[in-house]
Amino acid sequence: MKTGLLRVLVSACLMAAIFVARSISAEAGSLPRASYAAIGGATAVPYGWVDFCHRERAECLGPVLPALDIKLTGATWAKLDHINRMVNQAITPVTNLEHWGTMLDHWDYPLDGKGDCKVYALYKRKLLIDMGFPRQALLMTIVRDLDGEGHTILTVKTNRGEFVLDNLSDEIRAWDATGYRYIKRQSQEDPNVWVAVSANATAQASASAAANE
Repeated sequence: MKTGLLRVLVSACLMAAIFVARSISAEAGSLPRASYAAIGGATAVPYGWVDFCHRERAECLGPVLPALDIKLTGATWAKLDHINRMVNQAITPVTNLEHWGTMLDHWDYPLDGKGDCKVYALYKRKLLIDMGFPRQALLMTIVRDLDGEGHTILTVKTNRGEFVLDNLSDEIRAWDATGYRYIKRQSQEDPNVWVAVSANATAQASASAAANE
């Protein structure tokens, strides 16, 4: 096993006690609620995702599935919070150019313990899927950050709205509380299809979320 990835996994074990404490706290407190982003039609798939799928074919060959949102509970919120904080602390941030020596967009897992925003988001997605969260609710998402730069985060769709896991914040935030301009994200049904996100527009309802209430 690569040293960097081993360090990430060791960090996950060391934070298990913190996760349990947060789980109890989250169960006792009120759960957050957010809105839903308005989604447009299919759009161009990012080069980085296509390249990632060529190298990690097993990660991208899953079947098309019906849309499904996470039923948010204190326990699931605590797990999301745990993964977001753990990965943010375990990975050393480096730019794509510093890391890979190329300007081409390179997406990967933190095999050497380093990476940029795509590495953080991809690894959070993988860990949550490994924990049993539905793939359809964990969507790689491209935005423009507060400086207008391209940035990648993980959108989590729940029956109480959409939240984001972001390497720039240890706090899980509602999607429309980030100040970001949303560009595109994975389709819930097929991760190899990407859909446009209407410019910070909020959907009035979510059929898949309503089914989970």
